[in-house]
Amino acid sequence: MNRFEQKLTEHHRTLRRARLQTLQLNIGRKCNQACRHCHVDAAPWRTEMMDEPTARRIGEWIRRHRPPILDLTGGAPELSEFFRYFVETARSVGAEAIDRNNLTIIEEKGYGWLPGFLAGHEVQVIASLPCYSAENVNQQRGNGVFDKSISALRKLNAVGYGTKLPLHLVYNPLGPTLPGPQAELEADYKEVLGRKFGIVFDKLYTITNQPIARFAEDLRKQGKWDEYLELLANSFNPSTVDGLMCRTTLSVGYRGELYDCDFNQMLDLRMENGKPLYLWDIMPAFLEDRAIETGIHCFACTAGSGSSCTGALA
Repeated sequence: MNRFEQKLTEHHRTLRRARLQTLQLNIGRKCNQACRHCHVDAAPWRTEMMDEPTARRIGEWIRRHRPPILDLTGGAPELSEFFRYFVETARSVGAEAIDRNNLTIIEEKGYGWLPGFLAGHEVQVIASLPCYSAENVNQQRGNGVFDKSISALRKLNAVGYGTKLPLHLVYNPLGPTLPGPQAELEADYKEVLGRKFGIVFDKLYTITNQPIARFAEDLRKQGKWDEYLELLANSFNPSTVDGLMCRTTLSVGYRGELYDCDFNQMLDLRMENGKPLYLWDIMPAFLEDRAIETGIHCFACTAGSGSSCTGALA
């Protein structure tokens, strides 16, 4: 029993899967950025990308089982040659499609089609903007990223995002701290982005930095690894457990392999049934009431107000 499971037991809680709501595909580790907080360790030099046989098998699974939501992530998922295929497949069976967009991809040469394509297929956009301050964004994500992000947001607004179509932003703390109150941060974002840049959006999601990959390396270099883990563990909030994304989301890697969540995927904590499972090995009902693989990193999702792909939980 790991430390996280001990904490669950102390609070008389269990963590098991419920009915599948979201199929989350990580379709490649390649990204046009290399952010300091990235739990995927994504970067321009990564080569791990989904191949065509895997993409077609997953597409067939989507058409057969019709998950309510298809959540596309990466890396920058738009860099995959199958990004449009997955969006079109999801929409053809009535599934909602989500694009986890880093914004600067829209500013890359050859990707000017993105806002129109996303709007045309009514894709929900969840976009990374870790602060409304240029200095903080550039420190976390690289020089010039803030200006490119603002330009991309204006292009999304121009095709209806933030008014007729859903546009949500994601906030990550700059360092080893918990996010502030989501509602207050959202109000600040809307005031500053609206006043300074004329940008509108729907919701702000606050997400706690995971002690995984590049962020974990930074913590260790700064001598703050133990301190951050203690902060997360000491901030455990039992009321967040029922809403954890791992209960209703299935994470699929670029090779089609299965995980309880995207964070488990980055730690290679694979879902198994005597042997490692792939998406085409299962039906959605197989997942219900299965125990969820946990680790010390799970404290990040249950600390304070909680953290999920759709922000705070409590």
